[in-house]
Amino acid sequence: MIGILVPIAFFAMIAVVVVGPRYLKSLERQKMADTLRAAIENGQPLPREAIDLLTASVRPPPSPKGDLRRGVIFVAVALGLVGMALAVGQGEPDATYPMIGVAAIPGCIGLALIAFGLLAKDRS
Repeated sequence: MIGILVPIAFFAMIAVVVVGPRYLKSLERQKMADTLRAAIENGQPLPREAIDLLTASVRPPPSPKGDLRRGVIFVAVALGLVGMALAVGQGEPDATYPMIGVAAIPGCIGLALIAFGLLAKDRS
């Protein structure tokens, strides 16, 4: 029974982490739209800030500083995975190299983001 519940709980957790914030943001935007609709129906003028909030881009444009931060985080994750690989490798030596290979993925992504951040910083 536990062999089935653990994978189900894992994937349910991923679904909650991915879908939950999107759903909450959708509810927030819907409430804002309902409030504006009620204001229009009552003949009240719409504040410019409210219209700007509804039409604004959800994500700010990428910045070199943001790329550097994300890059450093990815490299830190990779180093953490390497540390875990070395710790697991003490008891199971055959697991060390595959786990270091997995750690190379976020490490390379992090290095690429750091390079993008530094190159964009030089241009601006």
